[in-house]
Amino acid sequence: MPADRWFAMTRLDENRAKSQLASKARVPVAEVSNLAIWGNHSATQFPDFRNARIGGRPAPEVISDHDWLRGEFISTVQKRGAAIIEARGLSSAASAANAAIDSVRSVHFGTGPGDWTSLAVSSRGEYGIPAGLQFGFPVATTGTGWQVVEGVDHDDFAKEKIRLTTEELVQERELVKDLLPG
Repeated sequence: MPADRWFAMTRLDENRAKSQLASKARVPVAEVSNLAIWGNHSATQFPDFRNARIGGRPAPEVISDHDWLRGEFISTVQKRGAAIIEARGLSSAASAANAAIDSVRSVHFGTGPGDWTSLAVSSRGEYGIPAGLQFGFPVATTGTGWQVVEGVDHDDFAKEKIRLTTEELVQERELVKDLLPG
């Protein structure tokens, strides 16, 4: 099966991150766009606030609390699933189901002009991510195909976060490489 037929969901994390930004900015979630989840669905994932838009403006222009963006925002998104399980004793199955529907809708109907969604896809080496690594990227879709959005700018902070989540995924791949076919 061709690699472009597979994707893993990072939309649950995208939805959680959009909700956090919208709440902090006191706007509807629909005002938040271009939110990418880079890397792994884990505590190393990087919800990219710097390239996100709120009402068409860069999120850091709308939310002046940059310490919150670099700290609590990221950690809340990274640990939200665990927090829900701890609070409820159950996973967030309804949120995950909604995110699955959102992912399929984005792939099937396409992303809006200039917007993207978050999907973990097989890297082709974009952004220096090792080829073949299943990795969360910003992805634009047309309804008939998808592509990783190229040219997203990263500052040193983002580069370090992406490096950490890449290392984690490479380590995970190494742990299971003997289980994978040829």
